[in-house]
Amino acid sequence: MSLDSMLPVAPARVRALVLPVGQITRDRFSSFVQRLNEENVVYLGDITPDPRPNRNMFSPLAFPNGAMFYDLITYVPPPSHLALAPFELYREPLALIAIADGKELENVAFSKRQSANGYAPTMVERNIRTLYQELESLRDAYPKILAHEVLIFDYAPHIDNTIPMPEGIKTIPSVEKSKRTTIKTIMCDISSLLLAEMTTLAKSYEGKTNIDSPGQAPVRSGLNGNSGWASDDANPAARRNSQHAIPSITRSASSSGAGDRNQARMSMPVPFKSLPFGSNSSTPSARPTTPVHRSGLSNPPTTFDDIAGASGSASDATSPDPKSRPDSAGGIKPTTQDKVSVQGFGPGGLNERFRNKGRGRAIILVGSLYLQAGRWTDALKELVEGASIAKSINDHLWHGKALELITICLLLLGWIGVQFQVPTICLPANDKTISSGSKGPDVEEGDIDQPKHLWNLQNILPDLLERIIGLYSRISGEQLPPLPLSESIIRFCTMLTGIHLCDGKLDKKFLDGIVLGKLPTKPLNTSPRLTINPPRVQIVTILFKAFPSSAPEMLTTVDRAIILSGIAGVLGSLGFHRKKAMVVRELVSVLIGGLVEARTRGAAEVGIHPAAGLVALNAMNGHSNGALALELGGGDIEHGIDSFLGLLCKTYGVVNFDDTVRGPSNESRQISDTDEKVIARIHSQSSTRRFGMNNVKINILRACINFSEALPDFNGVLKFSSDLLRTAGSGVAPGPRREDAAPIITREEQIRLATNISKTSGLSQRLGMSHLSAEYWDEFLVRGITMDPLPPTRTPTSHPKSVLPGVTTARTSQDVNPFIYNPFIRADKAAVDKTLVAGETATFRITLQNPYEIDVDIESIKLDAGGADFESSITSTIIGPYRTQILKLTGTPKAAGHLKITGAIVKVRGCRERRFPIFPQAWAADTETKIKGIGLVALEQNKKLPFPGPQLTPDSIGLSVISAQPLVVIKSTTLFQSSVMILEGERQVFSVTLQNLSSTTPADLLLFSFQDSTQGPLQTALTSRDATPAELYEYELILARKQAFRLRKIDDSKRYIAPGGTATFDFEILGKPGLTNGTIQVDYAHLGVPQSEISDNFHTRQVCLDLTITVNASVELSRMDVLPIRGEVPKPIWTRLDAEEPEIESIISDEKHCLLLLDLRNAWPSDMQVTLEADNDIVIQEHILPGNTNRIVVPVPRVYIDDPHTSIPALNPSRQRQFVVSSSKITPEIERGNREAFWYREKILEKLLGSWKTLSGPSRQGTIELRGLRLAPRMIEAIKIDEVGIDVSIENKDEGGDSNNKNNNTVYTDEFAQIRVVITNRTDEPIYPTLRLMPSLCNRPQNVALDFTRKFAWIGTLQQNLPRLGPKDETQVVIGAMALCRGEFDISASVEETRLWKAPPEKNGGRVGGGVGKEGEGGGGGGSAGKKIGRERSETEIMMDAVLGAKERRIWHSRCPCRVFVRDR
Repeated sequence: MSLDSMLPVAPARVRALVLPVGQITRDRFSSFVQRLNEENVVYLGDITPDPRPNRNMFSPLAFPNGAMFYDLITYVPPPSHLALAPFELYREPLALIAIADGKELENVAFSKRQSANGYAPTMVERNIRTLYQELESLRDAYPKILAHEVLIFDYAPHIDNTIPMPEGIKTIPSVEKSKRTTIKTIMCDISSLLLAEMTTLAKSYEGKTNIDSPGQAPVRSGLNGNSGWASDDANPAARRNSQHAIPSITRSASSSGAGDRNQARMSMPVPFKSLPFGSNSSTPSARPTTPVHRSGLSNPPTTFDDIAGASGSASDATSPDPKSRPDSAGGIKPTTQDKVSVQGFGPGGLNERFRNKGRGRAIILVGSLYLQAGRWTDALKELVEGASIAKSINDHLWHGKALELITICLLLLGWIGVQFQVPTICLPANDKTISSGSKGPDVEEGDIDQPKHLWNLQNILPDLLERIIGLYSRISGEQLPPLPLSESIIRFCTMLTGIHLCDGKLDKKFLDGIVLGKLPTKPLNTSPRLTINPPRVQIVTILFKAFPSSAPEMLTTVDRAIILSGIAGVLGSLGFHRKKAMVVRELVSVLIGGLVEARTRGAAEVGIHPAAGLVALNAMNGHSNGALALELGGGDIEHGIDSFLGLLCKTYGVVNFDDTVRGPSNESRQISDTDEKVIARIHSQSSTRRFGMNNVKINILRACINFSEALPDFNGVLKFSSDLLRTAGSGVAPGPRREDAAPIITREEQIRLATNISKTSGLSQRLGMSHLSAEYWDEFLVRGITMDPLPPTRTPTSHPKSVLPGVTTARTSQDVNPFIYNPFIRADKAAVDKTLVAGETATFRITLQNPYEIDVDIESIKLDAGGADFESSITSTIIGPYRTQILKLTGTPKAAGHLKITGAIVKVRGCRERRFPIFPQAWAADTETKIKGIGLVALEQNKKLPFPGPQLTPDSIGLSVISAQPLVVIKSTTLFQSSVMILEGERQVFSVTLQNLSSTTPADLLLFSFQDSTQGPLQTALTSRDATPAELYEYELILARKQAFRLRKIDDSKRYIAPGGTATFDFEILGKPGLTNGTIQVDYAHLGVPQSEISDNFHTRQVCLDLTITVNASVELSRMDVLPIRGEVPKPIWTRLDAEEPEIESIISDEKHCLLLLDLRNAWPSDMQVTLEADNDIVIQEHILPGNTNRIVVPVPRVYIDDPHTSIPALNPSRQRQFVVSSSKITPEIERGNREAFWYREKILEKLLGSWKTLSGPSRQGTIELRGLRLAPRMIEAIKIDEVGIDVSIENKDEGGDSNNKNNNTVYTDEFAQIRVVITNRTDEPIYPTLRLMPSLCNRPQNVALDFTRKFAWIGTLQQNLPRLGPKDETQVVIGAMALCRGEFDISASVEETRLWKAPPEKNGGRVGGGVGKEGEGGGGGGSAGKKIGRERSETEIMMDAVLGAKERRIWHSRCPCRVFVRDR
């Protein structure tokens, strides 16, 4: 059952005062009270009646279906409430329950003085006797309470020594040992004793001749029923705390009418205004007993009944009920004091009326006792009789009280299902029967399930309640004080609200709600409910009659707060949230004033200055009168006050942190700060920000702050101060456009609020309430997080497995292919910036914003990361006003994996430590046209719709964390200051020592690559489109085979650096032109597995050694030439070769060698010895002085090339295509010449090697760069060997011809000789030759040399067409000749292709005729029949003809003519 004091059945409750006795803690006392509250409804059928015959007036046997409702209170009601008894008996406690803790009986003595009842052997028995003495003391202190009991909870009696319990003390076992009926039995026993003692109370009321109304001064001291409630109140002079003191001045009858009209209640609520709290007295003045004469301002009476009851029934013009009628009391109108009376005894005498008034009031009180005792049928009978008497004598207050109690009796009877008939006294005066045209649904046409008696009660209930309010509000000699009047109106409106929420039907659901406090929680909006009676407008009109007056002397602060909270509760149930907010706003103002007054009074009583605050007051046990009802427990603020103020702020549209009302402190900490929750929170705050008026919101929050400070409620001060800053802020994330993000309150107020939050948080920390904190007021605190790039030496770079040496290619001197992209070159990539190494620190930059004009003190800030384990540093800072500020933080990943930085965890001074997402983009809610919305429903509907503003996306930083890696540095090098001087062609070796700084991780992968100043120009030249193939080949050759740096060959096992160890590596540097600087790059990593087992990418780090290089010239090739050898070689050449002429002549011949002339210049200021080496072990050494140029003649072998027109190759694999031609448009002849020059030059360079060494100064040696050779066509002719060899010789026919003796070319005149021509085919293809011989005279001009017809004769023709000559084959042609005269003749020969040879088409896998290359030697096919070899030929010949021109017939000439010497025999 609900403990709400505003329930309609509250007058039927029995108040029981629950007090602690003995040694007991507050928490256990609260738990024991909670156990009792679970059984606060006691049915009479369960109660054992008292056996005493004089105590059976309220015997439960008379109505077993009834029930007693207990209202267990733990405080003594204030005197202002006790003064309302006996008019409202339920305000007086009738029972006292003292609770003791059974577990403390054995621990400590409850009293140090010895027991008056004798010696107690044990501590438990001594404490039980002490509890009995306390019970006696309570009986003496509260003599008007009917039943006194002491309950010992969690009592465990000793089995061996059972202690007898004195009378009035009961024991209750612990929860584990208790039965379901244990507490119920205790409550039944207390109820039995209470019902028995209520007989005495009822008899005392019946014996009284006069019972005063509330607010009326007693006529005689002994006749006032409220003469004393506790022992201290027996003496009127000692009633210091009484709210109703004996008036010292009684108002005259002449002024009473005007005074009453000034205090008349208005039908509309009193305008809000601040209440002055300077007065120390809140006691209403006592009403005079002198009757009040009718004022002439009242409505004139029109009937006799009106005249008879004019003083009591006529309504004033200012009556709160405009519908009240002069005869609203109904019934017989007896004569009153306003009529002229006859002195003495008789029906119309004063004594008779006085006796009837006392008897009627006593009957009503007995009926009220029956109502509390659960005997509702007896209570109904007594109350009907008392109401009739009160109506007959115009006793308005008691008439109204009787009708109110009758209504409660009828509701309770309907609740238990007992049929009843509505008493006639409850019907309107002009309609004693239930009219069929009354309000409410018709039985025949409405709900047939509703009982007839409930339908009748529902029809008369609204009018009945209005009549009761009219009776309470009448101005007469006795007027009801504002507190009971307002509470009655609120109870009546709660009753009507319950019917309205039950769809206008008084049924079982409604009865359960008003009796047990389980009213329907149907959410209502502002839409009208015209078909439901009573309508909400009528209920609100009645409700605002309970609004308290602004006069402070009429009500105490506590009573005023109770009334306002009751009004607000009814308005909330009806769905009038804005009206409720107005009432709550007034309630806050009342509470603030009362709390400030309580602070002042309480501080004065305990000797503390009021400025010290309430913290010191709450820490003490002293209580003050003003703060008695304002003392709140630890959970009261969180459960009640916070929700109460939060609902007020929500109604006005205050931008709070979260829409949900915060729960207790331990639940409020469980706030989710995920990205989704934060975005939803921002959208909700933006929607709320557009609702309502900002000035009203700010005023409401200021009032909430003042109220929380006056309590004091630290949590409220923190919450509403932050809400005020949040509401005053713009709620945007400003961007480059500089949106106006300034708050709407002044800078001074912002500073005051921030200081208030800081101080309150610090104070709560010192008091041990560390869970209290505010919520930061700006959701866009973190605007960006970026990671600083790692130092180049620490940056890990990801590589695929394919870049590892040995995986795809063989390891070279620099571990990487020089023609493809170097994956280990230094580069700034996004992937590199997103990679961290486990155990190593990275630096992050956090951008924080502060759109307010105050400093934001951040106590701690750290990064929030997900995924891999991550440890962030914690730092503090102060953000200046209205700015963005960048802060540096460091973080260390602890394990490998994926890492995601999603925000920062920030602790602002005074605020909760929470997570803030990253919002880098500018954001502001759309300013849409304001459309009128009715009430809070419009706000709630807008929140349910999709947010209309721009999308809000949080940012994050995705990082990849790799396992721990070594850190390698260059410890030392053998070079001085990392610089070197070298000569062209010289190679120097130096060492570099690497050290692993890591103490745990070795470096098991070491890859070396090099960069130098010559690579850039070469790479640029390679990309040039104008470069010829020969130039491209030269560039690629320099890149691939003439690298400036090279790692000397080492075993792969030595490529390892242990943790903390060192390793030394040797490098070779080559001096070449253009080399000014270079870099040695060492890429290292810890793989942990063999390279072949790597399945995924791996990461490397890089350490670089930059070198400065100076290259000086050594020996330069300034000029060259090639000469053929004709005839005898001069003897100085043999001398320079250091050999004898005959020895060399056997090796060198004009057919196989030519002479190479080289001009070499010594550019180094030191003597040089040059050595040139050629084939056949030809070595030439030359001494060159500094600055001199020497010519060196070197015999080099002539060269035969099968196909000198082959395309120039490419060393770069990416350029290795089938055909590479010059990009420039040149003729085929030039293309053929270029290719011939390229290939013959390459052949010469293969056979020739040059070197030098110094003869003075430091010893240096190197190679001569001979690639500067360039061959002209004349030189090519001297070098090359023709495809067809022609050897002409002559021999005497008689001598048999010694053809081996080339010098035997002597013939004799007139004798036959034979001219032998040997033709050799050196190519791989057959040819069709035509031989032409050409004799001529020696040493004669050309025109004379051919005139030999009479001097030389031959047999046959000089031109002969020869058969096909196969590849690598030779043939001989012999012609007979005769010399006719002496002299010297030259016989030369030439061979011309008769026709071009074409390869026949393939048949059966072979070639018909001759083959190509070795397969075609001998002219046979190379394949077996029926089997196809190779692929079909493409259009190769066509493409070759396009580049080199169409293939033409060739002609070859003999290199040297055959000289014939003719002699006479």
